[in-house]
Amino acid sequence: MKIALDAMGGDNAPGINVEGALMAVEEYGDISVELVGDSEALWKRLSAVRNYDKQRITVKHASEVVGMDESTSHALRKKKDSSIRVAVDTVKKGAAEAVVSAGHSGVTMATALTVLKKAPGVDRPAIAVLMPTVKGRFLLIDAGANVDCKPENLLQFALMGSAYYKAVFGVTEPKVGLMSIGEEDTKGNELTKEVFKLLKTANINFIGNIEGKDVFTGLADVVVCDGFIGNTILKVSEGLAEAIMKMLKAEISGRVASKLGYLLMKPAIKGFKRRTDYDESGGAPLLGINGTCIIGHGRSTSKAIKNALKVANQLATVNINKVISGEIAMLQKNIDEREQEIADS
Repeated sequence: MKIALDAMGGDNAPGINVEGALMAVEEYGDISVELVGDSEALWKRLSAVRNYDKQRITVKHASEVVGMDESTSHALRKKKDSSIRVAVDTVKKGAAEAVVSAGHSGVTMATALTVLKKAPGVDRPAIAVLMPTVKGRFLLIDAGANVDCKPENLLQFALMGSAYYKAVFGVTEPKVGLMSIGEEDTKGNELTKEVFKLLKTANINFIGNIEGKDVFTGLADVVVCDGFIGNTILKVSEGLAEAIMKMLKAEISGRVASKLGYLLMKPAIKGFKRRTDYDESGGAPLLGINGTCIIGHGRSTSKAIKNALKVANQLATVNINKVISGEIAMLQKNIDEREQEIADS
């Protein structure tokens, strides 16, 4: 499986991308990586590595880089040879099965949508993020791609999230919850009330509304919301996890007894950090496009890049977007049949 990696994307590029690619190739025998970016800089990095599989790590030149502060429209119109664009083009041409970028997330998303197009039947692609619970992990969708949504959009997000969870974790009927301010179907805003009605009749395991206090309990496998709410949940969760670790360190450093207790609790604290660490998930897939695209965090480390490549490989292997299109086609078929039954009666 060849994956195109935007080697110039991220706060610490290209170093972390080269290191992450080398780690992925060494750890996963079925992954090959094409590093896309400034070929001179990339070859310089690779030349410092004593041994690596030159058949599975290749370089593709791109003369431009999209900065984190650049506008999406400017990058799309003026930087046709950026590392992000060339990496996505590689997938479009069939020379790679997936693309990974820790660069400008807005540009990555817009480029993937512009070049690869939407998957059949999909109205709006969505970002899906895996997050920890006390029981395992849940999928948050949409995590930021669509700020303003219609009820039908969230219905498709639910289908996409359910299909993802089935394909990746092998769960036959993932539990799908709708993010709201109360469990009752009368709670929430007009959007969530309308979505609730649609999800009740959809061919998924819909468990009803889920409140913020229950998101991390493992009550739902898939949590559905619009991108505004989803991105807020994501950012607050990331900030809270970092704040908890900093507060623990401050408490430990201030007391002798706490330092002794830390030695006993160190394995548990490390385990907590690992479960909440973004590096472990690597990146978030943009679901609903004709191809596999993983969007990484700008602060990604080499470990995060390695894991993002792993996720890209998993999703491309199961052809997740073909699965999603099949789910949406089945939904539309059921809708058409119900409408025909009403018309006949």
